[in-house]
Amino acid sequence: MTHLWLRAEQRDNEDRTGLTPEGAAALITQGIEVSVEDSPDRIIPTDRYAQAGATIVPQNSWPDAPRDAIIFGLKELPDDGTPLPHRHIMFGHAFKGQHSGRRLLDRFKAGGGTLYDLEYLVDEQGRRVAAFGYWAGYAGAAVSLFAWAAQQHGQTCGPVSAYPDKDALLTDLAETLDATGVERPSAIVIGALGRVGTGAADLCTAMDITPTRWDMDETAHGGPFPEILQHDLFLNCIFARPGTPVFVPKDALTAPRRLTVVGDVACDPDSDYNPVPVYSEATTWDAPVTRVHDAPPLDVMAIDNLPSLLPLESSQDYASQLLPSLKTLDKLDAGVWARAEQTFRAHV
Repeated sequence: MTHLWLRAEQRDNEDRTGLTPEGAAALITQGIEVSVEDSPDRIIPTDRYAQAGATIVPQNSWPDAPRDAIIFGLKELPDDGTPLPHRHIMFGHAFKGQHSGRRLLDRFKAGGGTLYDLEYLVDEQGRRVAAFGYWAGYAGAAVSLFAWAAQQHGQTCGPVSAYPDKDALLTDLAETLDATGVERPSAIVIGALGRVGTGAADLCTAMDITPTRWDMDETAHGGPFPEILQHDLFLNCIFARPGTPVFVPKDALTAPRRLTVVGDVACDPDSDYNPVPVYSEATTWDAPVTRVHDAPPLDVMAIDNLPSLLPLESSQDYASQLLPSLKTLDKLDAGVWARAEQTFRAHV
């Protein structure tokens, strides 16, 4: 019997899940065994999974799970160097030149396990079957606007925390922007036709900001892009890959510019293809921005688990997208799972 093991997330400020109780019930009905680790942080209470028929197991017990169990989580595992003998479904961030990704792949190689990277679960046309992109863009634009508002008071953005739902976020952000006493900032979204860019643009629109929307046509010439510097906010919603142009080069720091906040929603500072090479490390919930230049200021927001700011909506949306693929876990040698494993084998 196929056995799916939903692990508790071990990263701080990670309340999301890729499987709802309703999804667990659907898998169980299909004949898939479902184990769910207890978690005090998961946005959906553990007892709801028990009511759905899942077996509840202790938090962080996945290393001792049966070897044939498929371990499912969202964010990274503790970087402790231990070999990984299981099959894992998660965002590995290991296939695009990330330097930390090599360590993860070495652990799979040492343990004989397999990584089915959620970013590389694709259909026959190469399109991702599930993504958090919309809510990453939505939350990333919100934090970037919080950063801009803080600048209007001569400050840097303070800590952020999760919201119970998007309405609470919108209310808080609107009040914060109104308190600046100035007109709304201008914003440019690159990658505006994708899921991430759509979310970022929708958040801007909700805050009475009409963003400039760019996508591949506007960036095909490869730069430079002086128009970016003429906006208050730049929201990067294009994931780094070979051939991605540089949008904000280092010399932009001292160039004449209106730009004071970069929201790097894609957040790939560890990649050789980082299109915003003015910073080198992701930011955190406690310190949402890093100031890369003063007078005039330039703050970079680069939180790499942005959808966790809205864990309920992002979990429900993502889980509904992923469930059809999870229902095919008994056929790992075909479809999305076979394609994901092929990608893993090519890199490991």
